[in-house]
Amino acid sequence: MPNLLSLRSPYSALVDRLREEQASALLQAVGVTAFAVLTAVAAQIQFRVYLWEVPITLQTAAVYASGLYLGWRNGLLAQALYLVLGLFLPVFAGEGYGAGYLFGAVSAGYLLSYPLAAAVVGALSKRWKAFSGSTLASMIGAALIFACGVVWLHYAAGHGTWMESIDKGFLRFAVIDLVKVLGVGLLYSGTRSLARGEA
Repeated sequence: MPNLLSLRSPYSALVDRLREEQASALLQAVGVTAFAVLTAVAAQIQFRVYLWEVPITLQTAAVYASGLYLGWRNGLLAQALYLVLGLFLPVFAGEGYGAGYLFGAVSAGYLLSYPLAAAVVGALSKRWKAFSGSTLASMIGAALIFACGVVWLHYAAGHGTWMESIDKGFLRFAVIDLVKVLGVGLLYSGTRSLARGEA
């Protein structure tokens, strides 16, 4: 019976090849592009509920997954590509796109943190590949996203107090994002388990 508290996974898996630096350039390019597109699609899956200035989407789940599946470098590149696409195409949540939206929206702090968050998740999960480890790595990535998002939101929205920004930019989303973190952790662990011993 596996130790559920263990951060490390005792086996390798086929999907781990996406994270390897010696993976072919084509495989890496496909992975980066696929996760950039996945993030764009996830941004459009909205629950049509705005708990304040920030909408509820599945974007952050795609950010965590890009770090887990691609590793730190390609996870960062996938999210950077997503932001570049947003300069020309409406791939962000809502109606806006372009440099004005990316750097001017009240939710821009969340978006701009995505490449760094994916890199952090990818770096931590290099060894933390078990469910507990990948989930913890994603939680740390989530903390980074919310920290950047709340700071940006505070100044962009002109909130009167930091507590207002923390409430509207983090507390109202905490449970929802925890569900996303756990879901991505289960998906990642599940795909690795199905492909165990093949890498």
